[in-house]
Amino acid sequence: MMLKRVFDFFGTACGLLILAPLFIAVGLAVALGSRGPVFFRQTRIGRYGVPFRIFKFRTMTGAEPTAGPVLTIGDNPRVTPLGHLLRESKIDELPQLFNVLVGDMSLVGPRPEVPKYVEKWTPAQREIVLSVRPGLTGPASIKFRDQTALLAQYADPEAAYIDIIMPEKLEICAAYIRSATFATDLRLIFQTLLAVLRLTR
Repeated sequence: MMLKRVFDFFGTACGLLILAPLFIAVGLAVALGSRGPVFFRQTRIGRYGVPFRIFKFRTMTGAEPTAGPVLTIGDNPRVTPLGHLLRESKIDELPQLFNVLVGDMSLVGPRPEVPKYVEKWTPAQREIVLSVRPGLTGPASIKFRDQTALLAQYADPEAAYIDIIMPEKLEICAAYIRSATFATDLRLIFQTLLAVLRLTR
């Protein structure tokens, strides 16, 4: 665990330095493209069930929804033209490197979930999935990287997420936690880069 945290810290610090020009360019584009803050923040559940707020580049117009589904399904009209590009490329997720730097998250691990969906987990699921820091990427993130389009195929996307997709994600995350190694994390980071660049399916 110590090796993982050291790798997270120094890998993220180097990544932020390299990506600084991209952060500045995207931040300016978001600020000039539509009214609102550059960053979107949302409460997620972290290690040991402790809530924290993730950073993302804002991709939608208007304020964060306070009721109803928190999933973004299909061609949501609130997503800005730039937001579509940021979501498709996953660039909107890059500000979570700050969450990794301060220790809320890890580079690799289960994706952090919102409180309303964590409440639906079983005690056994909570025990294992919340035993580690949530990750910027992971095996479930790679498999379900096109989750928005997948959910759009269902008549009730939120029910499909809760009853079909979320349980499978949790099984994948639990299997990862039980067998993860440093080499596993390096492989998943490489697979994520390939997936983002659309070099693999």
